[in-house]
Amino acid sequence: MDETAISQYLTALAGVETVEKDGDIYYFVGSDHTFPFATLVTGDRHDTVSHLDRPGVYRLNVGVSKATFQSLFPTSDVEPDYAALDRILPHPVYGKMYWVCVLNPTEATFEATVKPLLTEAHATAVKKAKG
Repeated sequence: MDETAISQYLTALAGVETVEKDGDIYYFVGSDHTFPFATLVTGDRHDTVSHLDRPGVYRLNVGVSKATFQSLFPTSDVEPDYAALDRILPHPVYGKMYWVCVLNPTEATFEATVKPLLTEAHATAVKKAKG
């Protein structure tokens, strides 16, 4: 999958608004752009461990619940390869806040794994937006 297809999927979700800055896209529910539920990052401006400076490489970041995060990563004994493509990983900076990431997910990974994570993150953002 490419960034355009992922962005089209995200912006088709109810109430989603975007903010673009420096080539990155931040996805929010509603007009309160305080904290996104997902981001699409295209460069090494925020960290360098994913090596997003490689041609065509991008990282999709998703905020999930603590339970979901812990089910994906029950232990933190091994330092992940944050530059690996098509693997669900704890976010290199915001993993402690229960964010996950994936670099260049394939369509199969997006359908089977990423979409459910985005559905959860979006539902949580909708609930927060409603107060």
